[in-house]
Amino acid sequence: MIQGEHLISEAFKPKNWQEIKSDYSWEVMKIQAEFVNGLRKLAAIGPSISIFGSARTPKDGKYYKLTQEIAHKLTKHGYGVISGGGPGIMEAANKGAQKGHGKSVGLNIDLPFEQYPNKYIDPDKLINFEYFFVRKAMFIKYSQGFVVMPGGFGTLDELFEALTLIQTQKIGAFPVILVGKSYWEGLLKWIKREMINEAHYISDEDMNIIHMVDEADEAVEIINNFYGKYALKPNF
Repeated sequence: MIQGEHLISEAFKPKNWQEIKSDYSWEVMKIQAEFVNGLRKLAAIGPSISIFGSARTPKDGKYYKLTQEIAHKLTKHGYGVISGGGPGIMEAANKGAQKGHGKSVGLNIDLPFEQYPNKYIDPDKLINFEYFFVRKAMFIKYSQGFVVMPGGFGTLDELFEALTLIQTQKIGAFPVILVGKSYWEGLLKWIKREMINEAHYISDEDMNIIHMVDEADEAVEIINNFYGKYALKPNF
């Protein structure tokens, strides 16, 4: 037995070719349906900010409370809020938007653990997805900014997806705000030291849209200033 093999659960074992080679025509239909349903529902909420973060964030934690505050303030400035639809940071985002009597939507993903729709989303504003890539496309399509709270692999995936698309000019630029300096500053230092200064894989300009803050007012101000600077203030 290879060292550590006993630690691999059934869920992490690779699929065989027959499992991978599914009925692609039926799968294309399901993917198309997810795109159509997501585009239709999200278009109705207007200019919005996506808020990401861990599903494991406790309700009594500082980032849960801070997320509520940010979402509440965003709705007071006329923005809708897009969350991942589940618990933790996602729940806090929808809860804060509800408190501000603003629009919000939850893009829920079917997972074997952790993910279930939170109760602060109106049933007609909850969109369920099976495919991660469709869900991520919906986040990108209708977001005018990303507020990124502390999170895990999923949060990093969504963060770097947006940065890649902006860098390659596949989408228009928008502010990306990392909330929690103590959590994110190590990552940014590594990016600047290794990716910019040592390897030259990205440039200083690629970091211009990234901001790091600790306060709700700072996050909202950055978004408002960005759209004021480029004369792209949404029509609320």
